[in-house]
Amino acid sequence: MDSYRQWSENKIGKPELSVVIPTYNEEWRIIPTIGAIASAVSETYANWELIISDDGSTDETVKLVTELPLINMRVVTSVNTGKGGAVRRGVLEAEGDLVLFADADQATPIEQLPAMIKMLEDNNAAVAIGSRSVDGASVANKSAFRELLSKGLQTIVRLGFRLPYQDTQCGFKLFTRDAAKKLFSVQKIDGFSFDLELLYIARKNGLPVVEVPVEWHDAPGSKVSGSRDALRFLGDLPVIRKNSLQGAYVL
Repeated sequence: MDSYRQWSENKIGKPELSVVIPTYNEEWRIIPTIGAIASAVSETYANWELIISDDGSTDETVKLVTELPLINMRVVTSVNTGKGGAVRRGVLEAEGDLVLFADADQATPIEQLPAMIKMLEDNNAAVAIGSRSVDGASVANKSAFRELLSKGLQTIVRLGFRLPYQDTQCGFKLFTRDAAKKLFSVQKIDGFSFDLELLYIARKNGLPVVEVPVEWHDAPGSKVSGSRDALRFLGDLPVIRKNSLQGAYVL
């Protein structure tokens, strides 16, 4: 793994917030995404950092990002492992008091962050997860197939893992620094189901999690393939169980 640092000697102070964006071949939308995040977050935080964790892109993503003159940005690169691996590498590099990971497609807009922070703090929680399924959420352009698939997978999660959350897979999750470091230090899954694994570890270890309604829209060019990723998700469930039985998830 290689870390290209722009946020280093010139940093003003310890960041209050780290925003981690996993990327894989996002050359056509990563610059607008960075612009939207920088504009929104800078209104609230003077000291914050942006970490782009690239998962082996074969396009111009890394080149475009590293050319940006942003002193509070770091780019972490690796061979392709999967989204879970990319998020883990980025989070473990993070230095902020709060750590957010958000998808590069901005399906959940960065403007949802203040509500996440408020819910985290008001509930004295360690983790706040964006949810498309709880009351107050707003979902646009989600296909009937993806909706049916999502509900089926979440039913399996609730029955098989006894997790009370309505939506484990939304790509917008906020952690306290302590919780982020502990959870991602033992998280194993590199693929689509890493979100479920994280929440399972949190619940197993008694870390409080709050589910927050968010706005979400189905962004074009999504890297999620419904049937393929659903099969991988189902295949990871016994792996998570096995890891747990072997004591891999003790914080």
